[in-house]
Amino acid sequence: MFYRTHILFVVDDHTLDKGVKAVIQAMRDELAKNGLEKEVGVLETGTLGYVSKGVHFLVYPDNLLYHNITVEDVPQIVLEHFLKGRPVKSLSQPAKQEVDFAFSHRIVLKNSGKIDPESIDEYIAVDGYQALGKALQLGRDEVLREIKTSNLRGRGGAGFPTGMKLELTAKLDEKHKYIVVNADEGEAGTFKDRLIMEGDPHKLLEGMMIAGFVAGADTGFIYIRGEYKLCINRLKKAIAQAREYGLLGKDILGSGFDFDVMVKVGAGAYVCGEETALLNSLEGGRGNPRSKPPYPGVSGLWGKPTVVNNVETLSNLPEIVENGGAKFAEIGTPGSCGTKVYTILGDVNSPGLIEVPMGTTLSEIIFKYGGGLKEDKKFKAALVGGAAGMFLPKELLQIKLDFENLSKESAVLGSGAILIMSEKANMLKVLRSILNFFLHESCGKCSSCRIGCKVLVGLIDKILAGEGCRADVKRLDEVSSLMQKTSFCALGQSPAMPIGSMVKYFGDEFEKFIGE
Repeated sequence: MFYRTHILFVVDDHTLDKGVKAVIQAMRDELAKNGLEKEVGVLETGTLGYVSKGVHFLVYPDNLLYHNITVEDVPQIVLEHFLKGRPVKSLSQPAKQEVDFAFSHRIVLKNSGKIDPESIDEYIAVDGYQALGKALQLGRDEVLREIKTSNLRGRGGAGFPTGMKLELTAKLDEKHKYIVVNADEGEAGTFKDRLIMEGDPHKLLEGMMIAGFVAGADTGFIYIRGEYKLCINRLKKAIAQAREYGLLGKDILGSGFDFDVMVKVGAGAYVCGEETALLNSLEGGRGNPRSKPPYPGVSGLWGKPTVVNNVETLSNLPEIVENGGAKFAEIGTPGSCGTKVYTILGDVNSPGLIEVPMGTTLSEIIFKYGGGLKEDKKFKAALVGGAAGMFLPKELLQIKLDFENLSKESAVLGSGAILIMSEKANMLKVLRSILNFFLHESCGKCSSCRIGCKVLVGLIDKILAGEGCRADVKRLDEVSSLMQKTSFCALGQSPAMPIGSMVKYFGDEFEKFIGE
């Protein structure tokens, strides 16, 4: 049906908690009551790119955003906006800035907020699964060349070249190979993968199919944390729809390619974000990391070659295949091609989700996309890369966020979480929260991490209580550096970065508690 106006309701875990379903039903009922049900369409969609606005929807093509809407607001909105043509100013605002914020430079998120994520027909209507069809026609070698030309690097934190990882597994002559999606997303402050899956689950499936075709895999697993209930439901629905349409299963599109996907729900252990711990969990064992080598690409799930990739990484593959690796490589910087999805949190006016070209500066992310700091406060620091990231000072506001420029400062992109802190922030309390998180999530396999995390929390508690001295600050740095060198996996190695950057750039924060 053709509607002259569309109401795009964002339905995600956040808005579900705020009662979005009741508001949607009230809107449909009120429109029907006023004879507008054939003129105004009410659609459910994924994220528009921002959070903390309660139930919200975009009116298109009027380009107005309504936020913090309740069931009681609906009759007034229908009467004033859709009958009289006068937007309710107290509940709305021009959406140009919000739309720019949400949709600029999108590759991974370009369908989110525009289509119904629970409809395969809507995904196909925006050229979904065309890249899969093209890949099957081009053949494995040509698709691999396009991926390598794109210079796509892993978006889960490590930044390993995606084409190289696929090539390693593709060369192996094994009957069974696997594609595993790391959708565990246990990094504190990170929710990008959740919103990618909620807003466009079919894009992830298509990326998995392309990766499976290139690697010669026949089965894919999506390992996802149990708290992501809406994601799980939408992924399972998308898988069922793809099977029904013959896009999963045997002899896909008559190509001879067999591939199917299953969802594995994890228990939410942070350590299972490490790929070998994730594989142990998938096999039904304890989520402890394995010794490497052998690497998963050679011997992974049940000892078979396995490609493990992040949600965001695989969601780039349809665009690369459809439009070519060279076009993708034109975006971003020569060493860090394409876009990056970030979650912006903390003391900013517009917290939420953005997708911008690699190499976008920290300053742009804060002041352009994040809307600047709340209450016009001064910028103090940004924790870039999640809990395992680095505190960056105002002197580095103009740093380009990409693999090569951050590595010069011994920093990382990590999970894509950026926590912004104003002059009001107590950074030692932030650091304490991070260290306690690592202590809680340590699997205990190695004594370096198990004991080291406990020592670090004890030291920061002592300093915050006003009982510490400069030697305790030095010991924080020393213990975390030792953990970085001796811990079995990245969890125990992680505290060194936030502690080291705090000591390097914000030593005066410790002085406030140490005194003379």
